[in-house]
Amino acid sequence: AAPGAVVDDEGLAHVGSPNGEQRALAAGRALAPLAARTVLTVSGPDRLTWLDSITSQALAGLAPGESTELLVLDPQGHIEHAASVVDDGDRTWLIVDRARAASLAAWLTRMRFRLRVEVQDASDTHRVVGGTAAAIAPLRAAAVWHDPWPGVSGGGWGYAVTEPHPGAERDWSEAIVETAEYDALAAAAASGAQPVAGHLAADALRVAAWRPRADREAGSEGDARTLPHEVDWLRTAVHLDKGCYRGQETVAKVHNLGHPPRRLVLLQLDGSDAVLPSVGAAVSLVPVAGDGDDAASAQVVGVVTSVARHHDEGPIALALVRRTTPVDAALVVATGDGAVAAAQEVIVPPEAGRTAAVPRLPRLSRRR
Repeated sequence: AAPGAVVDDEGLAHVGSPNGEQRALAAGRALAPLAARTVLTVSGPDRLTWLDSITSQALAGLAPGESTELLVLDPQGHIEHAASVVDDGDRTWLIVDRARAASLAAWLTRMRFRLRVEVQDASDTHRVVGGTAAAIAPLRAAAVWHDPWPGVSGGGWGYAVTEPHPGAERDWSEAIVETAEYDALAAAAASGAQPVAGHLAADALRVAAWRPRADREAGSEGDARTLPHEVDWLRTAVHLDKGCYRGQETVAKVHNLGHPPRRLVLLQLDGSDAVLPSVGAAVSLVPVAGDGDDAASAQVVGVVTSVARHHDEGPIALALVRRTTPVDAALVVATGDGAVAAAQEVIVPPEAGRTAAVPRLPRLSRRR
């Protein structure tokens, strides 16, 4: 283990300085071993057309080395699984959450029918390491996935109206390496030869970039209720013009004719020394003075889906709130020490959809 390492259920949490680790990770000086991420492979000549037919992404023409991502939706269009995708010409590599890998592999196996595909769990032989493209380039990798976020992929659609997008300068890639390479990285970190960062640092950079994830069994941006529209995931994980797949009717109907029922916001949490809220914490409108007991009059409008302490922005969170929540509403978030004020930054606007005509907005930092 690296000096000062703290390990939790998701692997290496930090090595003593989460803020410093964020800066080192963003600058390409550190690598992040991602123990909570694991790998599935799909081989066989029908693999890309097959994945194309059962997921949200157009994959039939995916070129070797090209990075994208896919969603597996239920019949009502809710997110069941998410996977980062890269093909090497022989195999398609899927980087997924370790907690959901077994259920995704089982579902894919059931969907093979008579096609020439084979699904394998590669978690015993391969690991995932994250960092900038330059930082992971020296690793001996079986495949490298370069995060397409926040670009709008072919067939995708971006709902966020802020320019520039806060994730525009985020440089993030994930290398799939064999266990021997992963162990060598751990040894280099233990000796001090290789700086490493924990998942707290990687997650803080993700949250600041408004990047959704479906990595937890419950409580993430991609929970069992989430439509991809609600978290702006049409950008990189959905192709709106490809053929039919499970959940496609809902995706098209919400985008073309309506608005998603919830919308993702970034919350700037008040108080740098405050206890951070937990994932799943209630987000409420500030009670109106004179309404009696504050707890009774507070109206819950959403839930925290991710939380982090960013090296520049301080305590921040992603939350899903009702679409009708006013964009200028004063909000509070529940914590173990009571409610804290939260200023919202609009990610998905209430008018989101193909017919929306929303002006582009500059991002205003609370630090200014």
